[in-house]
Amino acid sequence: MCGIVGYIGPKQATPFLIEGLKRLEYRGYDSAGIAVFDGESIETRRAAGKIAKLEGTLTADPVTGKVGIAHTRWATHGPPTERNAHPHLSTDNTVAVVHNGIIENANVLRKQLTELGHTFRSDTDTETIAHLVQELWEGSLEEAVIGALRKVEGTFGIAVVSSKDPSKIVAARKGSPLLIGVGDGEYFLASDASAILAHTRQVVYLNDGDLAVLTPDGYKVMDINAVPIRRSVERIEWDLAAIERGGYDHFMLKEIFEQPTTVENTMRGRLILEDGTSKLGGLNMSHEQLMAIDNIVITACGTSWHSALIGEMMIEDLCRIPVEVEYASEFRYRNPIVTPTTLCIVISQSGETADTLAAMREAKRRGAHTLGLVNVVGSTIAREDDGGVYLHAGPEIGVASTKAFTSQVVALALFALKLARKRTLSVIRGREIAQAMHDLPAQIQKILDRAAEIEKIAEEYKDAHNFLYLGRGFNFPAALEGALKLKEISYIHAEGYPAAEMKHGPIALIDEKMPVVFIAPHDGVFDKIVSNIQEVKARGGKTIIITSRDEPALEGLVDHEFRIPETVDMLTPVLASVPLQLLAYYIAVKRGANVDQPRNLAKSVTVE
Repeated sequence: MCGIVGYIGPKQATPFLIEGLKRLEYRGYDSAGIAVFDGESIETRRAAGKIAKLEGTLTADPVTGKVGIAHTRWATHGPPTERNAHPHLSTDNTVAVVHNGIIENANVLRKQLTELGHTFRSDTDTETIAHLVQELWEGSLEEAVIGALRKVEGTFGIAVVSSKDPSKIVAARKGSPLLIGVGDGEYFLASDASAILAHTRQVVYLNDGDLAVLTPDGYKVMDINAVPIRRSVERIEWDLAAIERGGYDHFMLKEIFEQPTTVENTMRGRLILEDGTSKLGGLNMSHEQLMAIDNIVITACGTSWHSALIGEMMIEDLCRIPVEVEYASEFRYRNPIVTPTTLCIVISQSGETADTLAAMREAKRRGAHTLGLVNVVGSTIAREDDGGVYLHAGPEIGVASTKAFTSQVVALALFALKLARKRTLSVIRGREIAQAMHDLPAQIQKILDRAAEIEKIAEEYKDAHNFLYLGRGFNFPAALEGALKLKEISYIHAEGYPAAEMKHGPIALIDEKMPVVFIAPHDGVFDKIVSNIQEVKARGGKTIIITSRDEPALEGLVDHEFRIPETVDMLTPVLASVPLQLLAYYIAVKRGANVDQPRNLAKSVTVE
């Protein structure tokens, strides 16, 4: 959420800053801006809207210089206007700041600084940092930034430049990700590695509380007391092609079609068919610790929360251990029951989701062992958890999560299988599940080969105003996820429910204009969901059925049908979610929506 880029070196900064912003636009696209030291002063260019607007501004009024910072915004304080676009300047225009996060005491600081003669030009909380740095200047940029950060309360990832100390970029983080890129005689700053991958694969991840100073000659990391800290240089393993569209019209479509590969990558080297189990070396738990677990809490947000619900059912079904799924945003604001024998699993594609990170820290504080299911190596959750499982799904650029969701479900299945085999699950049943998991990539590919069938359904329903998504058992969370995908990218109102709950309210909405999507594979509750389909048809509703075989019981009840391959019940959501992703995608495209950058949303929610 919001993107930061910085450059210092022998080259012109502006081309790199714009390139980096384009790579980060999925993190925020309300407005954008750059600040560059041109040899005499800090020059800023800002524009509301997409980065193309900023490019137009720079074409008309270019800026040159070899030190600069830039930002693409997802609005928190103040509307998305040029006035509120970052970078923000101090009253004397000598300090420029870009910021991700929220300064909670901004109003108090603004009042104090106004009384001291500072003039504010925006509605943002960020601007207070620029004025504080000016007010607290004592000779060096890093000293002034340290002084400012001692006064602010909240979360931040910041980059600061000043014409009074022009050969520096000072960066700091608390709750919002930042990394340094180490190039050949040049140095980069970014909130996401994708911004700098074209220039270097060598990165230094900053931890909460770190402050970094970048100069043309190198970088140094210190804490808030200016005590030096050593941070290791790590290598990014994925390449630039992973963050390009590769011929697809949208990143979302590319990522949907990558799922045979990403699901296979999540399982690679981990699935042991002959023993009907899995190998997860990153858990950092002994056999005795695993056996001592007597309850599990899974915490997540959004799409990851839906995968957590499926994980809950998997673990309880196979392992017979009670599991609670918690919204991460609520977990730390109540008094959850967590003990040393609680395992807390936290799920976040980015590994930076602010609420999920805070929930994990709370669980650790209460004595739980924490496991992170994340997709980004070097992310904060990955560095702070006690153990974890990397998804290996590759960068996910589309704001609406697709491949990360299916990889999360598969990772949870791997964990459930491992834990169940250590407890009560037989090797025969374990082999059946392991084989079904092994078959998933080929089955997903068979679904994708028939994407045109889904596109035809989308054409018929692109003008609908409401949708219901219904499922039972393992497929209820898949219904929630299908509804979320449609809402996120097409702006059609959609709700997911357990199918039997339709009678307790939502049935009042059903008429001939209401499409209802049923996830109805041939499983243990198939006969029950047929009854729910009959209830919809009796009221004139349109039915779209995701099923797995020719079923006489569905005769006369189906307006549209899409068949998925058969698998074990617990893995059906992986297969069922793929046509639902395609349905949302094609409807959104046919409505003219920007599926990769849906309004009001950003990819990684790093503010509370």
